[in-house]
Amino acid sequence: MCTQEGFQARRSQLVGLLVSGSLEGFESILDWLLSWEVLSWEDYEGLSLLGQPLSHLARRLLDTVWNKGAWGCEQLIAAVREAQADRQGPELSCHWDPHSPHPARDLQSHRPAIVRRLYSHVEGVLDLVQERGFISQYECDEIRLPVFTSSQRARRLLDLATVKANGLAAFLLRHVQELPSPLALPFRDAACKKYMSKLRTTISAQSRFLSTYDGAENLCLEEIYTENVLEIRTEVGVAGPPPKSPATLGLEELFSTRAHLNEDADTVLVVGEAGSGKSTLLQRVHLLWASGSHFQEFLFVFPFSCRQLQCVAKPLSVQTLLFEHCCWPDAGHQDIFQFLLDHPNRVLLTFDGFDEFRFRFTDRERHCSPTDPTSVPNLLFNLLQGNLLKNARKVLTSRPDAVSAFLRKYLCLELNLKGFSEEGIELYLRKRHREPGVADRLVRMLRATSALHGLCHLPVVTWMVSKCHQELLLHGGGTPKTTTEMYLLILQHFLLRASPPDSGPRSLGPGLLRGRLPTLLHLGRLALWGLGQCCYVFSAGQLQAAHVDGDDVALGFLVRAQSVVPGSAAPLEFLHITFQCFFAAFYLVLSADVPPSSLRHLFRCHGPRGSLLARLLRTTCVPRPGREEGGVAALLREAEPHNLQITAAFLVGLLSREHCGLLVEGQASEKALLRRRVCARWCLSQGLRKHFLSIPQAVPGEAKSMHAMPSFVWLIRSLYEMQEERLAREAVRGLKIGHLKLTFCGVGPAECAALAFVLRHLRRPVALQLDHNSIGDIGVEQLLPCLGVCKALYLRDNNISDRGVCKLVEHALHCEQLQKLALFNNKLTDGCAQSLASLLACRRNFLALRLGNNHITALGAQVLANGLRANTSLQFLGFWGNKVGDEGAQALAEALADHQSLRWLSLVGNDIGSVGAQALALMLEKNVTLEELCLEENHLQDEGVCSLAKGLKRNSSLKVLKLSNNHVTYLGAEVLLQALERNDTILEVWLRGNAFSPEETERLRQKDTRLLL
Repeated sequence: MCTQEGFQARRSQLVGLLVSGSLEGFESILDWLLSWEVLSWEDYEGLSLLGQPLSHLARRLLDTVWNKGAWGCEQLIAAVREAQADRQGPELSCHWDPHSPHPARDLQSHRPAIVRRLYSHVEGVLDLVQERGFISQYECDEIRLPVFTSSQRARRLLDLATVKANGLAAFLLRHVQELPSPLALPFRDAACKKYMSKLRTTISAQSRFLSTYDGAENLCLEEIYTENVLEIRTEVGVAGPPPKSPATLGLEELFSTRAHLNEDADTVLVVGEAGSGKSTLLQRVHLLWASGSHFQEFLFVFPFSCRQLQCVAKPLSVQTLLFEHCCWPDAGHQDIFQFLLDHPNRVLLTFDGFDEFRFRFTDRERHCSPTDPTSVPNLLFNLLQGNLLKNARKVLTSRPDAVSAFLRKYLCLELNLKGFSEEGIELYLRKRHREPGVADRLVRMLRATSALHGLCHLPVVTWMVSKCHQELLLHGGGTPKTTTEMYLLILQHFLLRASPPDSGPRSLGPGLLRGRLPTLLHLGRLALWGLGQCCYVFSAGQLQAAHVDGDDVALGFLVRAQSVVPGSAAPLEFLHITFQCFFAAFYLVLSADVPPSSLRHLFRCHGPRGSLLARLLRTTCVPRPGREEGGVAALLREAEPHNLQITAAFLVGLLSREHCGLLVEGQASEKALLRRRVCARWCLSQGLRKHFLSIPQAVPGEAKSMHAMPSFVWLIRSLYEMQEERLAREAVRGLKIGHLKLTFCGVGPAECAALAFVLRHLRRPVALQLDHNSIGDIGVEQLLPCLGVCKALYLRDNNISDRGVCKLVEHALHCEQLQKLALFNNKLTDGCAQSLASLLACRRNFLALRLGNNHITALGAQVLANGLRANTSLQFLGFWGNKVGDEGAQALAEALADHQSLRWLSLVGNDIGSVGAQALALMLEKNVTLEELCLEENHLQDEGVCSLAKGLKRNSSLKVLKLSNNHVTYLGAEVLLQALERNDTILEVWLRGNAFSPEETERLRQKDTRLLL
């Protein structure tokens, strides 16, 4: 029995059920409701509007059915069951009177069975009814619009028969009865099953082995795959309570998470910086599906590479894209394609590397025909929008900079792939090196060299460390600190591998570099040309044009790419986009064909006026040449900004003092290198200073604040690659800000090392805000050198654990400037409580400690209370979202009773009951400084509120008391009112979300306006 109240209580669940499938499933439910006369014809027309989001139609259906009473609610539940059963049974009962005197009524009452029978024959029936004059050519064309599936065409023909009085209904009733019954459901068709098997086999073969970046060996993906940190992108600026840390997902949860952006969209976007493991993640998804382990809700999976799709020049239709460029069916391809169109919710398409697609996303040109060809960009964009294969799930990977606001409108979910955690780095190395002791030595080396450890959060760098483990462990040449040094190490590894064993020194010396300089320049010319053309796979002709021969390819930096053009030879690609940028930078530094003035184009991004650095270079450090620099300048102007930034960072790293000597001895022109180096130094230094000078003046009475622009982190990273203290000191000279904000800037451990390298030279203390990044414990360690110039440090949502905090506090004890620390939304437990207690006890000028939304219990609160007893300066203490309970609240209350400086205390959401409230009430009786006490989301109830009311009677400092969502009744509020009569200091008491009726709420509001209800 389904009551209206029960139906309404399940509304959210029912909406989710109705929109979880495709539009086909929703229309099947309407068929049943129409046949049972639950819906009138007017109701049905209102629920069949084209272009309406499925979620809107689902909610409208629930409203319509609810208005029809309990019977209507029961019938909807029954219709959902019938529609689900339709997918399992081969045929519905199809018995009706073909000579009925009321054909239109019978078409409606047998509608589900008639739609099923018409499904495979709708095209022939349309031709027949048009031939006999029942419908016009225009009406036939309207039903046959490419956007409609076969089932939808059958329904529209039945809808037309209902309103026509020319005998069409009677004809259909007779003719459909004579049509042959389908032998099985479409997805049980032999051709479909055979194609599914072939697709699984093909994808399994493509994804079972992980080709190493150098293509030298194949590793079993199952054995080597290591999970990356995958988080749901946090929405910024939305109303509501403070969010907890972004949810971390396992790969198997990729499609089980509810939409956070557009619930009517069907595209999941995975963003991550270059080398963070996006392609490997998709390969893992493909393998899990092909092996039957996960994602079995999809019958068909079609993987595509954007860098290869953009090589396709001819127009494509959806059918040619799926079959010719992924997997061709051996038989029945039209039937298989029709099934894909009819059941798009059983299809998954993946597109890897959207940032490498030269065409920018646009929604201006609509294309809705799955059989008509169009350009590859237009085809992809309309797939992502849902104009083609609506309800088919799509997964897109990209670097963040390539994702526009236009594209985000069509996303149901956006995920951040943040690379390896510290545990992930160790796990990968242990999987990669099973020889006794090798992995242990590598892990110990990384832990002892925080700069290299910080670089390893990118899987591509961890692979390099693994590949160069002998150089790192055996030869003792020092460990890399910068990205450029790491890539020079892998270059040395490849050059040595290609050299005879007795050819000389086993390091990247002048002789080794000089011997292979032509090869490196050939690869550099190809890399630069590819960046300028947004080309990342190279044909034989393109290799020949860059003078790349077989010996150059044999070095190992070019590997075979899977051909996207059927029948063509497999092209080559650089083993990773970062290597293509590295070789392009190498060419720009060493080639005699590159005028130094052309380097200015590296330091710009697309825009109507160019970037700050581009304008600066044109007017200061590089004289404008009388002639155009030629091809190099043109290539740099056309390259993608995110690739230019990577290339520029490598360029300044290669031009550093440490590496210039090597390049000169390798037969580079010392004069040309010096000109390039002066240009790069001036550009970086002046660029940062100009960036700082653009900061608006401070509001009177507030510190001057700067929110970093997107290019700021890149400038800092580039400055770090040069490793010049003097340059860093000059860059920040004269910077006069009190607050530097770098939230949501993709700051990881490597960026922390760069920030510390530069910011430690500041002459004035600064509040450094790094919320919502990927700093982690390694990043905290990298920040320590600049801790002495920080007066406040904000590290919200940064995956920091007790180990990172303990290291931070160890240094903070000696940094008198640091007065505020915000660590909420991390992974802190009671394990860091002793360190934080020491900070509170030892630092006499410490003002604010915020530890909200962590995992601190009563034990940690008791330890911190010991530090509070010795503290005389703290003004703000945030503990919301932990689990301190009554015991923890008691310990904190006792420590704060005589505290002489605390003004704000938050214990929101800490499982505090009446016992804890009683302790806090005693604290209020004694404390003379506390101005705001936040106790929302606990379990105080009336007993706890009554205790607090007693404390308020004797308190003279508290101004705001927050008690929302604490199960307080009118009785507790009455006691609170009595206390307020004797307290003139308190200005606000929050009581929202408690157990008051509307009448009681109004009565309380009238009694005292200080109650916020």
